[in-house]
Amino acid sequence: MRWFGFGFNAFGQICVRETPMKEEESDVTQEVKVLRPTELRTSRVSACWSRTASADPDGDGGVRLAGFGVGVSRACGVYGQQSRGCKDAQISESHLTLAFSDRVECWDLQQEAKTASWSMELKDSDISGPPVKLPLVPGGYITPSPPFYHSLSPHLEAKSLALGAEHAILVTASGAVYTWGLGSHGQLGHGVLISEEEPRVVEALWGMPMSRVATGGWHSACISDGGDLYVWGWNESGQLGLPSRGLSKAKQQQISQQAEEPQDEQKHEDVFISIQAFPALLDVTPSCEITAVSCGSRHTAAVTSAGDLYTWGWGEYGQLGHQNVMSSDEPQRVEFFREQQQRVTDIVCGAWNTFAAVIKKDVACA
Repeated sequence: MRWFGFGFNAFGQICVRETPMKEEESDVTQEVKVLRPTELRTSRVSACWSRTASADPDGDGGVRLAGFGVGVSRACGVYGQQSRGCKDAQISESHLTLAFSDRVECWDLQQEAKTASWSMELKDSDISGPPVKLPLVPGGYITPSPPFYHSLSPHLEAKSLALGAEHAILVTASGAVYTWGLGSHGQLGHGVLISEEEPRVVEALWGMPMSRVATGGWHSACISDGGDLYVWGWNESGQLGLPSRGLSKAKQQQISQQAEEPQDEQKHEDVFISIQAFPALLDVTPSCEITAVSCGSRHTAAVTSAGDLYTWGWGEYGQLGHQNVMSSDEPQRVEFFREQQQRVTDIVCGAWNTFAAVIKKDVACA
């Protein structure tokens, strides 16, 4: 499996350079914005705004970091002996969480400490169960800042959990979806703009088992067992794939600037959605099911059962993968991977960038 990255790269977190730039290569635009999907020397990517981390669960090479603070003369670095044997990793602006077969550790990236800031030993019963899948850990979940550990009620039987900027979304073993945290942009999916301190079931999805969940800055998404995609929350940049007033105004201004004569205002009132407080079914493509979804700060990416990648939302840094900086409130297929005869199998969004796992099209999915 190979990984590709595109979008925001101001700190080298996409790992496209391993040597300092020469003077003739110091084009800031090319350094900050990676418009063409670029292959990474990595696996299993975790991303935040300024860094990426990847762990090799089948090897002992440790966790590879890229981005802010990793090094001036090289773009990528290995997080030393501390991460040997790591099975999963989660990166934030301040901490790196490492999951091993017998423990979970949080390391402060702002200090050169020789010991973890926080650690939790796993019991024999935890080790014999399913492997830890961050941010979930036995009995609860890990957040990017202290206090790291938060407990969850056993009755939830959490199968997967995703953390947004200020909210969380969880799917249970039975496929029910729970959300909690900040709700000011409708990102909790309860039909109101209020916050919830404790997990609350998303009633609009009750009875429709879900398999995967994702969160962005202020929006959320989930995939049903049948491969349908549901989205809700803030739609300021079209990140829900629904009509966005902001993008419509930007298009009208661009058309007016290119036209010789000023354009008249639209005669009819268009319908725009700035906040979608209930889950909405998004028809990405009628011919395929959705198998994976991830959310950035203001963009979203989804993978279909045919191995195609679709993206939508804010695209100022090229994070939509269309090799331009255009934004879109409609899902559009990333043609790069189809042209390269590659099948996308997984997707991870950083705040302003995107990372896709691919295999050759003639290789069957496991």
